[in-house]
Amino acid sequence: MRKLQVILPILFCCVSLQGCKDDKLIEVVEVPLPEETEQKTVVGNPDDVVADPGSFQIEKLPYGYDALTPSISIKTLETHYSKHYLTYTNNLNKALVGTALENLTIEEILAKLDPNDAALRNNAGGYYNHSLYWKCMAPKSGGQPTGTLLEAINKDFGSYDLFVSQFKNEATKHFGSGWVWLLVDRSGKLVVTTTANQDNPLMRNALVPGKPILALDVWEHAYYMDYQYRRTNYIDGFFNVINWKKIQENFENTQL
Repeated sequence: MRKLQVILPILFCCVSLQGCKDDKLIEVVEVPLPEETEQKTVVGNPDDVVADPGSFQIEKLPYGYDALTPSISIKTLETHYSKHYLTYTNNLNKALVGTALENLTIEEILAKLDPNDAALRNNAGGYYNHSLYWKCMAPKSGGQPTGTLLEAINKDFGSYDLFVSQFKNEATKHFGSGWVWLLVDRSGKLVVTTTANQDNPLMRNALVPGKPILALDVWEHAYYMDYQYRRTNYIDGFFNVINWKKIQENFENTQL
């Protein structure tokens, strides 16, 4: 920050046998220039984020970094998307090189990968999970689902409010890093479940297998800059930006 130097004279009096003598001292005070006292936040462009060449490219963020405030801040979204998500994508591409999975879809990779292959498991999960998470949110969203999705929620959970209560409870009590899911299980029923780290319900080691239609990231990097230890506040904020139109679309695609 540039500062303006102001010279101030200081007058003091010395008392001695010979009388009072006036002397001056000079003090230099630095004052911030008015137009520079506040720095503007520099917002990047998500379209500028590009993965290294490989089997997968990052999903384009369908809104700007500032679109989900105050539920998710500009800094959190930019860091999450351009750093964490990008890293998972690049590492997935590296892990796939020369393997039999290299030319498969991400869903096929998740279904076939060896759970003991930590690099592939973590990065394939990180890529898929985040790709879904971005699409589950949108500016000026929230509210409640409608149509066939709401009918299914009422049928399988008893009511929308009971679904919200169960989802938030699972998200709050989940220990450590992981994800919370609303999925359609193999019987066609809507189910809420969680997975640790970057695992997801498409993997063959999933305790509750199924097709995810809604994902919530509860890793600390998803919310700590905004909410610190108050994960419940982050969960509440997430419900203010859920893109129920997209979740409806995801649900309909599982019915095909």
